[in-house]
Amino acid sequence: MSTPHQITQPAYRPNVMGRNGAVTSGHPLASQAGIRILQAGGTAIDAAIATAAAIGVVELPMSGVGGDGFIMCYDAATKRMYGVNATGPAPTGATRAFYLERGGIPMKGILSVSIPGIVDGWLIAHRQFGRLPLIDVFGPAIELCEQGFPVSYKLSNTLKAEHDRFGTDPYTKPIFEPDGRPLEPGEILYQHDLGTTLRRIATEGRRAFYEGEIAETIATFSREYDGLITAEDLARYRARWDEPIHVDYHGHRVYEMPPNSSGHILLQELNLVEHFDIAGMGCLSADSIHVMVEAKKLAFADRERHMADPDWIDVPIGQLLSKDYAAERAKEIDLGKAAGVVESGIPESKDETTCFTTADGDGNAVCILQSIQGGCGSSLIAGNTGILLNNRMTYWHLEEGHPNDLASGKRVRHTMNPVIATRVGEPVIVCGTPGADTQVQTNLQLLTNAIHFDMTPQEAVEAPRWRNLQNPMESTVPHTCEERLQMESRFNEATLTDLEKRGHKLEILGDWGGPGNAQFIRRRPDSGVLLGGVDPRRDGYAIAW
Repeated sequence: MSTPHQITQPAYRPNVMGRNGAVTSGHPLASQAGIRILQAGGTAIDAAIATAAAIGVVELPMSGVGGDGFIMCYDAATKRMYGVNATGPAPTGATRAFYLERGGIPMKGILSVSIPGIVDGWLIAHRQFGRLPLIDVFGPAIELCEQGFPVSYKLSNTLKAEHDRFGTDPYTKPIFEPDGRPLEPGEILYQHDLGTTLRRIATEGRRAFYEGEIAETIATFSREYDGLITAEDLARYRARWDEPIHVDYHGHRVYEMPPNSSGHILLQELNLVEHFDIAGMGCLSADSIHVMVEAKKLAFADRERHMADPDWIDVPIGQLLSKDYAAERAKEIDLGKAAGVVESGIPESKDETTCFTTADGDGNAVCILQSIQGGCGSSLIAGNTGILLNNRMTYWHLEEGHPNDLASGKRVRHTMNPVIATRVGEPVIVCGTPGADTQVQTNLQLLTNAIHFDMTPQEAVEAPRWRNLQNPMESTVPHTCEERLQMESRFNEATLTDLEKRGHKLEILGDWGGPGNAQFIRRRPDSGVLLGGVDPRRDGYAIAW
């Protein structure tokens, strides 16, 4: 049952509406790529892959063919939800002992690189649900590589921050600093080698990337830079279909990807807050925020203890998503007091992921999250492939016995989690955001804004945002953390004061200083109209047709 929302002002941006299709992404040119494919007769998955390829070109610090991710899609023909796990494992030579001997896993460089998985994910999803030839789907991205595109202010700032690395490497310097300096806003960035790579993938398929010349180039580059990735590692890799997990929440069935995604956290959060009258507490109130923050702490504590690659450990996902279990855990939430210390160990991270959503007029819907991990990944381009390699290895734990401890061939625990919610079996919400461990917190706010307070997509993503951080501190109790609750300054003063009285340690951000780059499509079941909203905190853009 939705309650009229009580936001203090209308959305700054309009809700973009259309009947035939909608695309939201973190960059206008990537959204244009997706809508162009929809208008050419493509499906939602065609549009999503076109957006995925294009955003790896124009929003290159965040994602690309050198990274990995998750794809979730609703297929209207079969009325089923499908998931693709395109996360890459650690290379064969990657062991705890290897990295401990070297003082840990470096944040940058070739030893931070895991096996890129997203390309195979795109390909298997396209084979199953695509309609247009792959060369057409990749066409907009290839054009952006070969014809170039204007560097945004955000990208220019990133290139300047990478100057010490990009300006000295023989493969990055000609692309990002062709005149011996980082490209300025409005200058044109060309990526001809990446265009060639995309064209080969489109025409030759999986073999080109994982077994052919591209794979050999990546393996040779890794060997020359003293890395661990081998041709055998690449040839062995396969993305796979994973059955999405779900919970029911106030008339909606909310779907997420299973482990090694952290999507179960969002579902646990929903199960916990279901025991409280969020609508009755009021929109953006101290009561509702307090309950959601406390639910977040409990769910994250469970992740730290139980979650990793399910091929290596037994993740009790059924128990974690049990309504009975949530009822017991919800009793631990004190409505008048913040739990200052909880059993957890969540590092504050600057995960540079990207999220995008698509939907078409036939009722299909797609949400993809893909990433090269930290900003610009490893900061290395693999020879003449144009591929900016990830630094996903930095997400491993090196403590012996930790569920997410490093082992060769194992997939790391991921924060990425695409979200699709159905009502009476039809998709009505498609949403997501980048932001490392912030993702499941932002997604919780998006869903409660929409479900309880009837916010439109644009209102939901623009609403004042919070995030709870738990930084490791010195303690005699293992894995304990002290919280900080970051709040955008647009929350009213009474709400902030109330939260402080309950024991939350507040950190006030700027008006739009909150985390994430949220994307949101909502479908009206009565008319089939698609509404798109994107986050004004970044460069996101929504287009509908």
